Amino acid sequence: VVRHAKWIAGFAAMLLAACQSVPPAPPRSSAPVYDLIVRHGMVYDGTGAAPMRADVGVRGARIVAVGDLSQARAAHETDALGLAVAPGFINMLSWAPDALFVDGRSMSDIKQGVTLEVFGEGESLGPLTPTMRETDQKQQGDLKHAITWSGFGEGMQALVAKGISPNIASFVGATTLRIHEVGYADRAPNTQELATMQALTRTAMREGALGVGSSLIYAPAFYAKTDELIAIAKAAGEFGGSYISHMRSEGPRLLESLDELIRIASEAGVHGEVYHFKAAGRDNWPKQAQAIAKIERARARGLDISANMYVYTAGATGLDAAMPPWVQEGGLDAWIARLKDAKTRQRVIREMNTPTDQWENLRLAAGKPENVLLVAFKNPKLKPLTGKTLADVAKLRGKSPAETAIDLVIEDGSRVGTVYFLMSEDNVKQAVALPWMTFDSDEGSFAPEGAFLESRPHPRAYGNFARVLGKYVREEKAATLADAIRRLTSLPAKNLKLRDRGELKAGAFADLVIFDPATIADHATYDHPQQYATGVRDVFVNGVQVLKNGEHTGAMPGQFVRGPGWQENATSPVAANASTMQP
Repeated sequence: VVRHAKWIAGFAAMLLAACQSVPPAPPRSSAPVYDLIVRHGMVYDGTGAAPMRADVGVRGARIVAVGDLSQARAAHETDALGLAVAPGFINMLSWAPDALFVDGRSMSDIKQGVTLEVFGEGESLGPLTPTMRETDQKQQGDLKHAITWSGFGEGMQALVAKGISPNIASFVGATTLRIHEVGYADRAPNTQELATMQALTRTAMREGALGVGSSLIYAPAFYAKTDELIAIAKAAGEFGGSYISHMRSEGPRLLESLDELIRIASEAGVHGEVYHFKAAGRDNWPKQAQAIAKIERARARGLDISANMYVYTAGATGLDAAMPPWVQEGGLDAWIARLKDAKTRQRVIREMNTPTDQWENLRLAAGKPENVLLVAFKNPKLKPLTGKTLADVAKLRGKSPAETAIDLVIEDGSRVGTVYFLMSEDNVKQAVALPWMTFDSDEGSFAPEGAFLESRPHPRAYGNFARVLGKYVREEKAATLADAIRRLTSLPAKNLKLRDRGELKAGAFADLVIFDPATIADHATYDHPQQYATGVRDVFVNGVQVLKNGEHTGAMPGQFVRGPGWQENATSPVAANASTMQP
């Protein structure tokens, strides 16, 4: 018995020691640890699929899990119960660079869920010559910043280095390329100039450009012939780039201009896209259905053609779009000098008042001067005219609308920011429903404070994306929510050939928007455009929260999102001071 007792005691001691050497069962908190978990939301993954209730787990800048993460823990958690969780929205045409250099928060777009701003309608941040830098600096309006770079990639990196909340991407501007080599002259580039424009395009592609963007109603882009555009689009196509265009006409020659875009894309072998798709001017409204049919026939033939749009019946540009391109040859100073010449002035007035299909006259397309709203001046003496129509100012001055427009350009030393009422609401609703249509603001991203109050933007700056989801999805039923989100996210990312953007899935960058589909709405109007949209609660860019409960956090995690041809350490053989690009 004693012997057995000793044996039992020894065995018990051994068992106790063994038990003490085994680690305790892992507590619940040792399940996978995330930096962020968004819980309980209705997840719209960006593909157009039906939403599902799920959690989203993020580590660093990327999504690592979508599903049931109830057993997981994270450093930061947010409850999205009753809300939609989607990939961040992509603004296919943004004029935000100047605004972002002044205020990197990107308030009016961030509050709508925009996490990627795409630049490059004709103009880009490079490549620049010293003369171009000097001219651009001189012609800045209320939003002033130093221009210290030359190369395309340098300009984009300079904006990131300043500190910005959204990501940025850009096409290289066909106008920028043309000015670099040809200046503002109305002539074709010679063989060497065109070869250099192609070389600059290739360099920009290596530095991260998305392709080539043109704006063909404006001088000097108006002077470019189709063959020139095909040549530079081909150079971009060598790197997988696209061709995207504000076409030569959105009015009298809409269909012919669309034929040109399709030809350029086809011969260059690239994706082609129409900027801010529309039929401008009452006489041209029936042409929208024909333009849609033309694009769909091209797509049926296997061509990669698409379009983007803003969801308003007015566009915004300048008084240059009301004057013939020939008078603008040589740039702003030469244009103003010609307008001061009495004989030239009379010719310009005559042409401004004469219908034509040879150039895009938005003053006549608007129908009457009451439909031309003046919204941005440089000259402090003219700023009291902000918000008045061209008809108002013409009556005030006792002159004709055409004379008044000419005088305003001379007095302001600028193209004068202008809103033109041009489109049909029925056409807008028709275009919103198209499965290949994406969306843009065609505006900057502002805040109702400081220098931004010196002029009035188009209300699309504060409301375009919320208007898509509120007015056209929820109220008009022009599209389903899942498909509208697809066309705000994965479709533009696919068209631009962006890697790991536009979908809510493991491995993708954590650009997220959490919003209420039942309340998201725009509030900006033409009379009071500086009013934020509502309904977006939280926004994350590269895994960092920039909007929390509708308020900006101050975070600036935005990065340069590079296109398909990006090569690390790309340098320019022709543009001075081209920088080494970092991933």
